[in-house]
Formats: sequence, structure tokens, C-alpha cells
Amino acid sequence: MSRVGNCWDNSVAESFFGSLKQEQIHWQCYLTRYAAQQDVLQYISMFYNSHRLHSYLGYKSPNQYEAEMEMLKNVA
Repeated sequence: MSRVGNCWDNSVAESFFGSLKQEQIHWQCYLTRYAAQQDVLQYISMFYNSHRLHSYLGYKSPNQYEAEMEMLKNVA
């Protein structure tokens, strides 16, 4: 954990929620909390982890990056 006043701990979460708001829910109007939950879950599982490229991972999706790391781990 960083010291009081340093925002490094929150940067990953803030980046994710910023992407979620901008790419998925900004212009949505959900009728129920359940509909909002399902939309967010679908965004995470079907787009964010599967297709969205992340610069931190060398412009790969998290699923692609994890698969490559698992393959390298099994080779070694």
C-alpha cells in the first residue's frame, strides 16, 4: 500500500471503471438493478477480458495474455 495522499493504489480500479463507463454504460438507461448487473458482467466476460486490447499487456487481451503465459509456463 502506498502512503496517504498517493493515489497509486486506486489507479488500476479507476482505469477499469473509467473504461466501463465510457465504453458500456455511459448512455445506457437500465430499468432494473439486475439488468445493469447482467450488462456489466457481459461487458467484462465477453468484451473486456476476451477482445479489448490492453497496452499494459503488450496490446493483447487478458485472456490471450494468460493463455500465452500458461503455454510458456508449461514449456519450461
